[in-house]
Amino acid sequence: MDTGRLYEQMQPKLREIRNYLIRLGASSSDAEDIVQETVYKAFLYIDSIENGKFSAWLYKVAINHYYDLCRRKKWIAVQIADTEIPDHELPEDALLQQEKKEEVEAVLCQLTPLHKQLLLMKYEMELSYKEIGKLLGMRIEHVKAALYQARQQFKSKYGSE
Repeated sequence: MDTGRLYEQMQPKLREIRNYLIRLGASSSDAEDIVQETVYKAFLYIDSIENGKFSAWLYKVAINHYYDLCRRKKWIAVQIADTEIPDHELPEDALLQQEKKEEVEAVLCQLTPLHKQLLLMKYEMELSYKEIGKLLGMRIEHVKAALYQARQQFKSKYGSE
């Protein structure tokens, strides 16, 4: 396949991966760098990637690059997206919503990387158990069990805030 056409077909998935990396805690520029490195590796190893597993392979490579970056820097940056205030919403409501969002972000940062990753994939990206399992190389039963543990860990930490 023509590499230019392949790259164009990958664009939506790459934007999704970039946004996911940002939600994990990568800065925008780090996420861009990771995505570019992932594309480079994809072109290097295109012949060895199994058909039907290309998307999962991209996610896995990007996530591994992100964790490598975190280990190198020994910190995880948390980026909280700005909340726009709709015209019909009161400023107090927007402030409360922002505070709640910050509390949720703070609790997510206290979770293990796997638990944070699972919660974001399930509730923010709205992926099915099957899709999560495929992306992370986990059996569906393990995804369900780990998500249950992640929810319990989140609830216990969110309640104690």
